[in-house]
Amino acid sequence: MPRGDLFPEIGPYEAGYLPLSAGHVMYWEQVGNPRGRPVLFLHGGPGAGAGAVHRRFFDPEFWRLVLFDQRGAGRSRPLGSLVENTTPDLVRDIETLRRHLGIERWLLFGGSWGSTLALAYAQAYPERVAGSVLRGVFLGRPCEVQWFLHGLRAVFPDSHAAFAGFLPEHERADLLGSYLRRLTDPDATIHMPAARAWSIYEGSCSTLLPSPDTVASFAQDRTALGLARIEAHYFAHGLFLPPGGLLEGMHRIAHIPAEIVQGRYDMVCPACTAFDLAAAWTAARLTIVPDAGHSALEPGIRRALVAAVERFRHGR
Repeated sequence: MPRGDLFPEIGPYEAGYLPLSAGHVMYWEQVGNPRGRPVLFLHGGPGAGAGAVHRRFFDPEFWRLVLFDQRGAGRSRPLGSLVENTTPDLVRDIETLRRHLGIERWLLFGGSWGSTLALAYAQAYPERVAGSVLRGVFLGRPCEVQWFLHGLRAVFPDSHAAFAGFLPEHERADLLGSYLRRLTDPDATIHMPAARAWSIYEGSCSTLLPSPDTVASFAQDRTALGLARIEAHYFAHGLFLPPGGLLEGMHRIAHIPAEIVQGRYDMVCPACTAFDLAAAWTAARLTIVPDAGHSALEPGIRRALVAAVERFRHGR
């Protein structure tokens, strides 16, 4: 897939590990201009981790980009740990990282679960947020979780059949509970096949057109374990969000400028959710990409994301 609309590949100028609670250790890195305007990248999942390609949405001459792997994900340790792994924990981790790096305020950039976490952090610390760029919005509502587990069958019946068919027939009445039991089993011969089945299902539904590269990246052991185990854990606990959900807290951040980028044919996080968020956020601009699904790397999505970041650079 050509990616000429992204910025060139670049490595971090600083990276490290930050001790957290319950034995968690966070991997973090900084990319671009050390004296640039701060922006925080929030990866999806939960549990997917950040990758090198995510550095490329930002002009390295202008932005001071911070990326990190959330608890249990990517290069953070221990991989797949569910101990003290909740949304409030992740929100506190972000604030710990901000203080550690001496950043006053930053732009938030997150897609899918990254948009959920961006909203949760902004509502907890609105004074620390200069703006938000969100993609493939996920609000963690029960209807959205049910869509992922069951509703996707309407559009991806083959992928859903493989997802459900991984389980013995007598376990399929409770897909989430059955997967979670397997994903939390300490035996790798039990949890790894389940992790790959869950992760491949998500990857298979993430693009408008079939993308073997996307599915292959989701199937890698490290990605699959962090993503599937942590995602199932969060789904089983209502994403650890307040009873009223994130929309109920929008009054705290109504004044913060935002760009929302949404694929029209996003099947993992359907466009109605982004529409609901934009309707509740007077300072947000919603861009619907007409020929895209969920993945940030689809051509129309990545162009719209780069354009949204550039608008913040130039004062929108």
